[in-house]
Amino acid sequence: MAELKTYSKEKLLDLKAALQEEYDAFKAQGLKLDMSRGKPGSDQLAVSNGLLDAITSRDWEDDASNHSLEYRNYGLLTGIIECKEIFAKLLKVPVSNVIICGNSSLNMMFDYITQCMLTGSGAEPWKDQGEIKFLCPCPGYDRHFAIAEYYGIKLIPVDMTDTGPDMDAVEELIKDEKVKGMFCVPKYSNPTGVTYTSETVDRIAAMTPAAKDFRIIWDNAYIIHDLTDETEKLDNIFDALKKYGHEDMVIEFTSTSKISFPGSGVAVLAASDRNIQMIIDRMSVQTIGYDKLNQFRHVKFYRDVKGIKSHMKLHKNILAPKFKAVINEFETQLGKYGVATWTKPKGGYFISLDVMEGTAKRVYQLCKEGGVTLTTVGATFPYGFDPKDKNIRIAPSYPPVDELLTATKLLCICVKLAACEKLLGENNC
Repeated sequence: MAELKTYSKEKLLDLKAALQEEYDAFKAQGLKLDMSRGKPGSDQLAVSNGLLDAITSRDWEDDASNHSLEYRNYGLLTGIIECKEIFAKLLKVPVSNVIICGNSSLNMMFDYITQCMLTGSGAEPWKDQGEIKFLCPCPGYDRHFAIAEYYGIKLIPVDMTDTGPDMDAVEELIKDEKVKGMFCVPKYSNPTGVTYTSETVDRIAAMTPAAKDFRIIWDNAYIIHDLTDETEKLDNIFDALKKYGHEDMVIEFTSTSKISFPGSGVAVLAASDRNIQMIIDRMSVQTIGYDKLNQFRHVKFYRDVKGIKSHMKLHKNILAPKFKAVINEFETQLGKYGVATWTKPKGGYFISLDVMEGTAKRVYQLCKEGGVTLTTVGATFPYGFDPKDKNIRIAPSYPPVDELLTATKLLCICVKLAACEKLLGENNC
């Protein structure tokens, strides 16, 4: 079938009328479906219910030799050793370069940026340096942007490519000493699903920014979140940094938010010796310690990295059919019209959908009125502004498959309907 842009006006009007009829039928159902955020569904949460029984009162007698008695008390600021050992192996860094905190890696990122603002990262505090800037690969993660916006840090968009951030642009922008850092989701990036190539990781590690206190937030949130049987390879950023003597440039984060329970997992930070000490100096004032019982519970449940990877296959078995359902619907309903493109991620939690330029807000509005909530258009760009008004982050994880199919069918109708309006010169945004 010919692409929609080749249709005559009469043919567009006929298609629009047919789509409007389909849309009205969906709207009449009074749907209330949510595809707005990448939350695990109830079926995913259920596979971690064993965590609730992972430790009992008997553990305090049986495991006394493993310091479990201490886990009920103050202390162990950087986390319990068994938990640190698991994540050190997962991140492929020394145990001494790992800190385990509470349930939120976002909280840890916010704390680190706060530290840089107030006391610096080896140089004058950022708050005392006038205007400062951060690079933001786009489309990207809205909560990263929100941290920087909270502190008035100027956000500079950088295009995401199939290999990671546009490194030519990055290497040019870091010549400005006002540029203090960059946000990165290096594996199964939010929302495109891109994994940074070896060349990209190496180019990042080799950078020599004008700002001596330049820091990269390496948010490795989807480190083992595969949707296929073969994981995509991401080079170890610290190995690459060591080659160039730039170990201090990156602070890495991950968590079990989409491995165990999002509200009750553990969050992890890895960094160079120098950065670890600076972070500990701040933490020693900020807290006496995090929830060590929860850390111990995760150790008892997963036991080791092999146990976590085995557990992630249960998540994959639930998520993969959902992603497949959405992508199949896109291919069937949108592919022949040439009005949208989408990613086909091999891992992570999102699909990045690009609709006809200038129609994303209209698609969002139509979906909302039809009973489907999407991620707010613009959320994948700094300041909530998508300059081309075309990107929508799709989160397939939360709804059951039947609801997901219904929501995706309506979404496809809205994408085509908005495209028809655009091509007919109508302005409904």
